[in-house]
Amino acid sequence: MLALWAVAAAVLDTPRSLPGPAAVAARVAGLVMSGELWLHAGMTLMRVLAAFVLAMTLGVGLGLWMGRSRGADHWLNPALVIALNMPALVVIVLAYIWIGLNEAAAIALNKIPLVTVMLREGARALRPDLDEMAAAFRMSRLDRLRHVVLPQLAPHVAAAARAGISLIWKIVLVVEFLGRSNGVGFKIHLLFSSFDVAGVLAWALAFVAVMLAIDIGLLRRWEARANRWRRDAA
Repeated sequence: MLALWAVAAAVLDTPRSLPGPAAVAARVAGLVMSGELWLHAGMTLMRVLAAFVLAMTLGVGLGLWMGRSRGADHWLNPALVIALNMPALVVIVLAYIWIGLNEAAAIALNKIPLVTVMLREGARALRPDLDEMAAAFRMSRLDRLRHVVLPQLAPHVAAAARAGISLIWKIVLVVEFLGRSNGVGFKIHLLFSSFDVAGVLAWALAFVAVMLAIDIGLLRRWEARANRWRRDAA
């Protein structure tokens, strides 16, 4: 990819339109040395984390309810389908109008339907024999949730987390682009106004690297650990 990028930049011979990897790397190094990257990337990460926690909490709860209750699934499914097909930009604009500049809520509204669908399908796939065992041993609802339901749902929760965080951080940048005075999206907005392509690529790729590090270092390991019981059972 780097080679193709370098060749394309050399062929086009227009650094303003497509600067080469070396020029972008130099801009990233400058952002790191000045501390500007850590300030704005930190603000963006805080928004990503707040929206992620809110969306996962509500989405897991709704998905588990809809997967375990036929009545809840019947009544909530039409609203879920509408929410899944609603453009993210429309949701963000409406959230700004209705609840103000609360990016965590606006972003979570875009993420909750995806988590709900994934957890609903996971709840539908729970093993009935384990439910029967829990009933035979007269386990309380809390013990059944802790020892029977959640271990089976863990792979679905991990998959929803990985899929969701990749969506959330992109929407966070859009929210910052539209109406924040800090964050990576805000900086991209400023650089876009001056047609600074090297700066836009530097901020974008630097934050992509941060999110890749989170995915590889945390979420992939969590997903592998959540799926370990399936391999052990096989």
